[in-house]
Amino acid sequence: MANSYFQDGLTSSNGDGLGTLLSPPASNAASTAPRSNALQNRVTSVLSSSYADLDIRDTLSILDDRQLKNTSEARRNLRLDVQQELIECNGEIVQDFGKVAEQLKRVGTAIQNLNSSCAAMRKHIGAANRETGPMLDEAKSILNDRQQVEAKQQLLDAFKAHFVVSDADLAILTSTAEPVNDAFFRVLTRVKKIHQDSQVLLGTENQRLGLEILEQSSRQLNAAFQKLYRWIQREFKTLDLENPQISTAIRRALRVLAERPSLFQNCLDFFAEARETTMSNNFYAALTGSPVDQDHPVMGKAIELSAHDPLRYVSDMLAWAHAATVSEREALEVLFISEGDEIAKSIQAGIESEPWSRPDEGEDAPVFDGRKALNELVERDLAGVFRQLRQRTDQVIQSHEDATLAYKIANLVSFYGSIFAKLLHGRSVLLEALTPISESAMRSFRSIMRDHVANLHGDLAITPDDLHPPEFFVEALNDLKVLMKSYDTSVITTDRNQRVEGFQPILHEALDPFLTGCENIAKRMRSPDNHIFALNCLMATRSVLRLYAFADRSPELQPRMEEHESELTEAAYTWFLQESGLKELFENVNTTHDLASSYQDPKQLASMAQQLDAFLPTATEDARAFLAQLEDRALARRIIEQAAERFCGGFERVEELIVRADQERSRLVNGEAADDDDEEEQAVLREVFPRTSDEIRVLLTPPPFFLSHSSGVWHFGVQAWIAAISSLSVLFTSRCRASVVFFANCGDTMMHSNIWPQPPARHADKK
Repeated sequence: MANSYFQDGLTSSNGDGLGTLLSPPASNAASTAPRSNALQNRVTSVLSSSYADLDIRDTLSILDDRQLKNTSEARRNLRLDVQQELIECNGEIVQDFGKVAEQLKRVGTAIQNLNSSCAAMRKHIGAANRETGPMLDEAKSILNDRQQVEAKQQLLDAFKAHFVVSDADLAILTSTAEPVNDAFFRVLTRVKKIHQDSQVLLGTENQRLGLEILEQSSRQLNAAFQKLYRWIQREFKTLDLENPQISTAIRRALRVLAERPSLFQNCLDFFAEARETTMSNNFYAALTGSPVDQDHPVMGKAIELSAHDPLRYVSDMLAWAHAATVSEREALEVLFISEGDEIAKSIQAGIESEPWSRPDEGEDAPVFDGRKALNELVERDLAGVFRQLRQRTDQVIQSHEDATLAYKIANLVSFYGSIFAKLLHGRSVLLEALTPISESAMRSFRSIMRDHVANLHGDLAITPDDLHPPEFFVEALNDLKVLMKSYDTSVITTDRNQRVEGFQPILHEALDPFLTGCENIAKRMRSPDNHIFALNCLMATRSVLRLYAFADRSPELQPRMEEHESELTEAAYTWFLQESGLKELFENVNTTHDLASSYQDPKQLASMAQQLDAFLPTATEDARAFLAQLEDRALARRIIEQAAERFCGGFERVEELIVRADQERSRLVNGEAADDDDEEEQAVLREVFPRTSDEIRVLLTPPPFFLSHSSGVWHFGVQAWIAAISSLSVLFTSRCRASVVFFANCGDTMMHSNIWPQPPARHADKK
């Protein structure tokens, strides 16, 4: 609407609308000139105004909401209408404020009435206070005096109840005629509380009362602790730790007596001496079967009567000592170790209460360790038992000259030492008592082993005829098995390196000297006996050491075994050359020119061929007989196979030279144009020496006789048949057709007997 208004009313000066509006009539042009200038100024100001102003935009929005029409009357009355609306709004506001003023007048009247009432009440209260003031002051003074008297009476009663001990309680605390029971500990606790609280009285101006009570309570406490100390000593004389029902009174008494460290230590010393005597007597009774007294009979047989061998005797003694240590520790834990470390707290309190027990300046205050004190007490109780154990074990070691027994005892003692280490601390006196036993047993073991090795000079001079390990070496291996088993069952650690390292000294004493002796024996033998003997000894050693991983020396023994195996393979190869008669041929024939003399005189080559034919049928069995004294049959087979393979390789080389020599001879005689048939006729050496390398390999390869079992009958396998037939067929000469007929007939027999599966029809002609 506003836009339409300006579009209609404000047009350009050349337009009809604006020209009509702004141009005055022609008759009045002179009189209206100022008015037209003012109107132009207003229009200019309106046109220059920014319609982006918020006020103008709001004004235009209001005009738009009124929906005014753009008429001359509406434009004239617009201002008047707006002013009228403002006057009406102001009138409504004035009426509302008039109502508020009337209400404020009523509130002011009410406040004035309240002020009048309060003033009257203050007058009445002031008059009452003036009349009752003296009486209230007097009553307050009387009440204060009464409260002070009552407080003093309560304080006196509390003081008497807390700091004064009755004669009956004093008799319970100090009289030896009265028992040590709950009433005693109740009175003792009360007196300790009095002694502690009396120190508070020393902080007052008048310290006389505090000093008197402190001195009196100190005398009462000393008398009570002396009574408790004597009572505990009497109880210790009749105390039976084997009885699971230990009196709770003595445990409580020990915790209380710990507040006097000197008295408590005296009780521990007395108890340790008594228990050491008791445990020593019990150990002697367990050994001999003689009871200490009628009240404690010996259960079971005596150790000296039930132990059938020295190791069992030592083991039973150690087992008894271990059981006694465990039971003693458990009993002392029940007796001395309480929840919350009450004894430690009591000892610490006692040290603080005894100035002479405190450390000097610059020294650390000792901290009571209940577990450590318990271990020390157990050690003192069992010291006599371990002294007897050491003496008797040393007697067993010295009276038996047996290395395995000494080593078993050392391992047994070490095993129990590791068990005792879990029960006691690392620097235990009992562990230090076991260590010399183990060391003494090991010294005896080394001494006996060295004496045994020194006495083997006669056995080392004897060479075994069967090349088997000598008797002393077999005995050493058997003893080593016993030692390894003992070590395996006694060593607790699971770390492989530690187990291996721990057993190396034993191998050095129990195996290395005997291996060295066998090596010295082998050095005096001739080849191949020395290698067979050495391999037998090494194989026996390896089989024994492989039983336990910590003793396995395969990496160390393998190079030595491979060296002897290589030497033995060389000896077997030399044997093949000598027995076959081909040694001279293998050594002297390196080129075809070396065979030239055989064409003029083939007798020597024919003799070699005949000796080879005689050797081949039994070559494998003869080779096995050559290595029959080698105990490891698999190793012997491998050596024969390696030597045979080497022999076959040399034979192939000789065969190739013979074939080449015949070919060269044929070309020389008949020329290059000679056909194959002429070459075969001129192959003189091949006819004299007809054996082929394939035939040699078949005859020198041990047949793998695979067997199967069915219906209670053993059958040869297919490969066994093939090997057997091939071995028989090659016994014929290569030129003989009988070998072909023989092999074919055997094949037909195998076909018809269902040993070999029938071939397909298309291959029937190749049967």
